[in-house]
Amino acid sequence: MFIVNVEGAIKKDGKWLIIERSHKEDHAAGLLSLVGGKVDLKGNSGDILERTLVREIFEEVDVRVEESMEYVHSTSFVTDKGDPVVDVVFLCTYDSGIAIPKSQDEVEAVHWMTTEEIMSHPNAPSYLRESILRAEKVSG
Repeated sequence: MFIVNVEGAIKKDGKWLIIERSHKEDHAAGLLSLVGGKVDLKGNSGDILERTLVREIFEEVDVRVEESMEYVHSTSFVTDKGDPVVDVVFLCTYDSGIAIPKSQDEVEAVHWMTTEEIMSHPNAPSYLRESILRAEKVSG
C-alpha cells in the first residue's frame, strides 16, 4: 500500500503560497513546499482529495480556499523513512485568511513567493519547481 498525499498550488497577487517545512518533520524537513497533507481513510466518501486539501490548508496555514479546484499533476516518491507516496497537486483559488504557520509541528514559516523566487531558492526541491511550472500552465 501507499500513502496518498495532496498539495495545493495557491496563487494570490502574482505570488504562490509556499511553506518551509518544520524541522520536526520526518520527510523533507526545512525544505520549501506547497501546503498539503495525507488523505485519511473515510470509508465511502466523495471528493476525498479536494476535501482533504481544503482541511489541510486551513489546519496548516489558516487560509481558506474555494472547494472547486483544478488538477495539476501527480507524482510518486518514497519518503525519507521509506514509505511509498502518491502525490496529487491541485490549483486552488484563494478565498480568505492571512497565511500563518498555524501548525508549527508541520510548518516552520509561510512565504508568498513569485515563480522566479521559487525557481532560484536554494531550499526549493526540484519537485516543487516542477509543480509550480505545471501550475503556472494550468492557471493560464
